Amino acid sequence: MSAPPMAPYLSVVIPVYNESPNLTDLHRELTETLTAWGRAYEILAIDDGSTDDSFEVLRGLAAADPALRVVRFRRNFGQTAAFSAGFALARGEVIVTADGDRQNDPRDIPMLVGELERGFDIVCGWRRDRKDTFLTRKVPSMIANRLISRATGVELHDYGCSLKAFRAEVVKPLRLYGEMHRFIPAIASEMGVRVSEVVVNHRARTRGTSKYGLSRTVRVILDLLTVKFLLSYSTRPLQMFGLFGLIMGGLGAVILAWLAWVRLFMHQGIGDRPLLLLGILLIFTGVQLLTVGLLAELQARTYHESQDKPTYVIREIVETAAGSGMVADAVAPRIVESRHE
Repeated sequence: MSAPPMAPYLSVVIPVYNESPNLTDLHRELTETLTAWGRAYEILAIDDGSTDDSFEVLRGLAAADPALRVVRFRRNFGQTAAFSAGFALARGEVIVTADGDRQNDPRDIPMLVGELERGFDIVCGWRRDRKDTFLTRKVPSMIANRLISRATGVELHDYGCSLKAFRAEVVKPLRLYGEMHRFIPAIASEMGVRVSEVVVNHRARTRGTSKYGLSRTVRVILDLLTVKFLLSYSTRPLQMFGLFGLIMGGLGAVILAWLAWVRLFMHQGIGDRPLLLLGILLIFTGVQLLTVGLLAELQARTYHESQDKPTYVIREIVETAAGSGMVADAVAPRIVESRHE
């Protein structure tokens, strides 16, 4: 009975959507770079419901290359879903993501992995000399990068660059939705990961057409609100809803107290004053927000406890072996998830 094949050290995950003209050259570049690099690797091409002959091209390439694995979606689910599937199926200790349009340079992969091996958990590419249109691609990207960096506290120049390297134990537990693949460094930051950024080569698209436009900016902003909430208040939603509720309710109480003073001591009518309605509205809104916060607290506790989801992550455990004064060799630095009681 033959031994099972050795697991690869590196998994390269590439979403593909109608990129048939680029796939043969992309596969050639990846194979030449990774073979010369000398590490065991696999390539996962995720066909995200392509309507051209991308899958047929990939199937032909996979027939001649055992390192290439092809995953075909039933329909187009989006880039985030493709990355998520790739993370789940990847067998390598290190996972690198890239686009299928050949604008990312495969020759940068060894550099990203080398930076990762210096002690980082995530290494992001920075397309400093980006070969894209200025108004429709560069300007929205610059605005989005500043917003995301400010909102999440994870400062990066280029959140939109798909060329990234991850430790597998960091990204495999993540659950991604919407356009959240670009927020992975921010989402993973709650685990205390070390993030680095390196300048990578960016090439102009020579074949095919871009699948993204200005409409994606709106989706990114909405997902940013979700990410900000998850990072800051997912385990304490009452602190957000309750804060606004107390502010609005307190303001309404001040308004009504002043109107009561006017009515009782100044003997003036207040029934026809719009300020009376505003005060009542603010108090009712404040009470509603406090109620929503309490309900969100119950949901958050149910979410964490029903899934045994931890509220903290331990980076490393160092133990002393029984009967000796030495650190146990069996305990290597690792990510260990533990539930906090």
